[in-house]
Amino acid sequence: MSSELRIRTIVGLGLIAMAVGALVFGGFVFWMLLSIAGVLMMGEWGMLTGASADQRKVAMYAVSVPLAILCPVAAGVSWLGFGLMMASFFFVLITSRAIKLALGILYICLPVMALLFLRGQAPDSHGLLLAFWALGLVWATDIGAYFAGRSIGGPKLAPRVSPSKTWSGLGGGVLAALLTGFLLYRFADLPIQLAAASGLLAVAAQLGDLLESAMKRRAGVKDSSNLLPGHGGVMDRLDGVVTTAPLAALLYLVLAGA
Repeated sequence: MSSELRIRTIVGLGLIAMAVGALVFGGFVFWMLLSIAGVLMMGEWGMLTGASADQRKVAMYAVSVPLAILCPVAAGVSWLGFGLMMASFFFVLITSRAIKLALGILYICLPVMALLFLRGQAPDSHGLLLAFWALGLVWATDIGAYFAGRSIGGPKLAPRVSPSKTWSGLGGGVLAALLTGFLLYRFADLPIQLAAASGLLAVAAQLGDLLESAMKRRAGVKDSSNLLPGHGGVMDRLDGVVTTAPLAALLYLVLAGA
C-alpha cells in the first residue's frame, strides 16, 4: 500500500468513526459536528465562488447564526431556524452583492436542518435509523458507483463536468442504495416506502457530486480545500449529503406520513 493510499485510508476511517459516533450520540454532539462542518464548508464555498477573504469571513459568521439556533438546547429545528437561515442569506447577498456566495447559506443550512430533523424523530432509535439511512445511502452510492464504474466502464455520465463518472457507475450506485434501503427495511424496520425510494436518493447524491465538480472545474481547482489529507475538503466529502438529506427528510414527511 502506497503512503498516499495509507493516509487516505486512515483519514477516511477516522471520518467514518467520527460521523457514526456523533450519529449514535445524537443531540448536542451530532449538532456540533454538523455545525463545525457547515462553517468550514461555507469557507470552501466562498473560495469556489471567487469571494474575497473578507466576504468569506462575513459569510462564515453569517452561517453560524442559523446553525447556532439549531442547537437542541436552543430552538432546535424550527421555523425560527428557517427564518434565520433566510435572514442570513439576504444579509450576505446585500453586504457582498454576490448571489453565488449567498446561496452557500442555503446549500449548507438545509441539509443540516434535514439531518437534525431526521435524527430527532422519536423514539430515539427511530431517529437514529432515519439519519443513518440518509447518510448510509450516500456512502453506499459512492461505493457502488466506484466499483461499477471501474469494472464495467462505458459511456461517460457528464464528461465536461466529471470525466471519471459513467452511466454504469450511476447504475451501480442506485443498485447499492436500493440494497442498503431494503436491508434496513428487512433488519431494522425502515418503512418500505423509504426503502423503495432509496434509488432516487442515490441519483440525488450523484447530482450533488456533479454540482460540486462543476464548481471546482469553474474555479480551476481539484479539491474544495486541502483540509483533509487524501480527501480534499469538507465539501468534497459531503457533496452527496447536501442534496440527499433534504430530499430524504421530504420523503419521510410525505411517504412515511410523519
